[in-house]
Order: sequence, then C-alpha cells, then structure tokens
Amino acid sequence: MENYTVNGMVEPDKFCLTDMILETTFVELKEYIDTKVKIRSESLLMPDVIAEKRMYYNKRETEEIECLTQLLSIDRFKDIQQRLKEANMRTGFTCLFYGSPGTGKTETVLQLSRKTGRPIFQVNISEMKSKWVGESEKKIQGLFSKYEAMVKKYDICPILLFNEADAILNKRSNNTDAAVDKMENACQNIILQAMENLSGIMIATTNLTNNLDLAFERRFLYKICFDKPTVATRKQIWNAMLPSLSGEEARSLAESYDFTGGQIENIARKQIVDSILYGHHQDISHVRSYCHSENIRNSESKRIGFVN
Repeated sequence: MENYTVNGMVEPDKFCLTDMILETTFVELKEYIDTKVKIRSESLLMPDVIAEKRMYYNKRETEEIECLTQLLSIDRFKDIQQRLKEANMRTGFTCLFYGSPGTGKTETVLQLSRKTGRPIFQVNISEMKSKWVGESEKKIQGLFSKYEAMVKKYDICPILLFNEADAILNKRSNNTDAAVDKMENACQNIILQAMENLSGIMIATTNLTNNLDLAFERRFLYKICFDKPTVATRKQIWNAMLPSLSGEEARSLAESYDFTGGQIENIARKQIVDSILYGHHQDISHVRSYCHSENIRNSESKRIGFVN
C-alpha cells in the first residue's frame, strides 16, 4: 500500500493499493477492476492492425490450417462450442503449433487472427517467472483469470497465445527437494488445470517437442506439425520473395538449399538492403552468396582448427 495523493499532495488519512499488491495478492480484485475499466489497448493485438501476408505451406499443413481457420470463424466457433456444451464436453479450444524455427508458426497465428477477426492476448513468458516464492504461480493464475474475463467481456473470443512456450510446457521435474523445481511444477499444474477449464482459444507454439510434458500433449485438441518446406514449396517461396528470379533459378535454389521460409525471407531482405546500398541489380550469384552465409551450420561444420 502507499499514500493517496492529489495533485502531488499526500492525503495522510487515505491509502491506495499498488499495482504490485493487486497483481500478486488480490488477483481476483485486479481482474474485477480490469473488467469494469476498459482493458488497456496494449493488452490485445487487434486483428485489423495485422498486415496480410501470404503463407506457403506443404500440402498437409495447408489442409490442417484451413480446417482450423474454418473452425475458428465467428459463426462456426460459437455453434461448435454450443454443440460441445450440449454433449457435456469441454468447450475450450487448445492448439499446439510445433516444428523447426522459421516454418511460420507465429505468423500463422497472426494470419488466423486477421482472417477470423479475433484479437490476440499474447503471454510474455519471461514476465511470468519470478524469484519470489509463490509469485510466479499467482501471476499465471492471474493471467488465466484475466483471459477468462476477456472471453466473457467481448463478443468475439480472443486468442490466448503462448509463443515459444518451450520454457513453460517442458517436462515436470521429479526433484521435489529443489525450490525452483517445485515452483516450475506448481506453475505447470496451474496451466494444466486452466487448460481443462478453458472456455476460449489457446494456441502455443514451440520448437522443441521432445521436451514437451505428456500431460500437456494430451490437453491440446489440435496439434499441427510445421515441417520444413518441400522443394516445390521452397520454389514458390523463392519466386514470391524474389520475383526477379526466373523459374529455373528459383527451382535451382530450392533444390540446392534446404531452407525454411524464414531463412529465404532473410536472404530476400538482405538482397533488398544490398541493392539499396550498392545501387545495382543482384544476380543469382549474389543470391547464392547470401545462401552460403545464411547456412551457418553447414559452413561451420566444414571448418577445422583455428581461424586467424
């Protein structure tokens, strides 16, 4: 608590609750205040500010993402939830996007938001963890309470996004003596319970599925694996990112480099930057040099000994 002030003058007989107290101790009161007062705009990423971006997937991912987009459309989602409720089943939708970095998991969530008109409530996982005993658990509990308040408040259900959720959805520890492990397990148990009781839409993205706790895996209704693009898909991405390439050049690059869409976009951006800096057209040889520098792992594996 702290002294209540008016125009810089302290009122000695009045006190007010700090944000820290509200967030860590009076979680329910904090959520009540948030629902009565307009939720701050920075809490939600609105769909109308998300730029349209064409995504390139392999055939299986395309079909699964199109299906999920239809399920999350405004009309279909409410109808599906109603039918689940009538069947005495859980009405929340939990989705896991997993796969290699750069395969479009996060961008897919953004495009889902734009297409379905749903705001995104993104979790900052680093802010959820605290060195203070019991505080992390309260923050996570407060996070889900806040989200459920949003679901009730808004006509269009927002998406709760756990981006790069590896650190919080990992396997629970059997070491019950360590305080950190106890805290991690307690946080994970809160999330597992919240997923059971979820009334909205939760999407988590992760690069590391081998470390995913089986209890979390079971609670995800939809699991979409984002594989690296095939040669045909890579060719499409090359043509889209660098329209100046001929069809044969794009195919050659697609066959030569096993890149993700994110890596190809890096190369395209570098090509644009260099063309601005040097003022001349970048031909296929320049693009290949960018590919070589992008392919760090392969180039490093060929080095032996020390480099002067």
